[in-house]
Amino acid sequence: MLRLIALRLAMSVPVVLVVVTLVFLLVRLTGDPATVLAGDLASPEVVAAITAQLGLDKPLLHQYGIWILDLLRGDFGVSIASHQSVIGEIAGRLEPTLVLAAASIIVTVALAVPMGVIAARRHNSWADRLLMLFSVLGFSIPGFVLAYIFILCFSLWLDLLPVQGYVSPFDDPWGSLRHLVLPTLTLSVFFMSLIARVARASILEILSEDFVRTARAKGVPERVILWKHALRNAAIPIVTVIGIGIGMLISGVVVTESVFNLPGVGRLTIDAILARDYPVVQGVIIFFSLAYVSVNLLIDIAYILIDPRIRY
Repeated sequence: MLRLIALRLAMSVPVVLVVVTLVFLLVRLTGDPATVLAGDLASPEVVAAITAQLGLDKPLLHQYGIWILDLLRGDFGVSIASHQSVIGEIAGRLEPTLVLAAASIIVTVALAVPMGVIAARRHNSWADRLLMLFSVLGFSIPGFVLAYIFILCFSLWLDLLPVQGYVSPFDDPWGSLRHLVLPTLTLSVFFMSLIARVARASILEILSEDFVRTARAKGVPERVILWKHALRNAAIPIVTVIGIGIGMLISGVVVTESVFNLPGVGRLTIDAILARDYPVVQGVIIFFSLAYVSVNLLIDIAYILIDPRIRY
């Protein structure tokens, strides 16, 4: 078990290195950061001064070496806009993003898996068709459109929930819950549609297996067959799609935080792009990439825990 986890950790290192290299190259291939920061009307002297200040006057390979060494020391650079460290900027925005992501994952898994089980149990019934309709709508409606629909219905028409803003759950749990409902629903709908459909298809496949028919012939209650036998054997594809969905969730955080004005890492990304603050852009891309690699590592570990027969 520990050897397999260590192997997966070692396999993640090249992935992280490739991501870091791509981030370094993309920022420089999209244009000269010094020219972008100086503006179109800046004199060559101003551009040259900014180039020297950012270390962009050195050869590309030299810049890359400095970039890697700084990352190994935990130095992601300094924000051009705020003159604060990039790590400090990300850390200051981390709580809203983590709270929103955790709430979305909990709500999605808690609702989507039972929906898939019920739809598989009542195949071709009204419940199954209702789930399919929900899944089609969830896949079809863009997240930002869904966010404005929720704002229109629950905030403007019914006046039940706040439109935007963030309240820390450590300061005011009830206020935090009210502010998180709409962003969480916005992020969860697409994720929920995906997991529910996969859970339904996987459980339907398991229910046609011989061991399920044998269990029914022995008089095992249908509830036990569904939740103990079918769901457990269908867990691998469900866990896989949960991991994929978390990757989509990371990208959805950027749009959702912008719509609901949440001061998280997603909003920081948009602000950094608009301000042309390329050190912060680099930092948040690496942060999201490392988060996705970590999620994949946890999913691989979950495979081993769910089915000990799995070996890499």
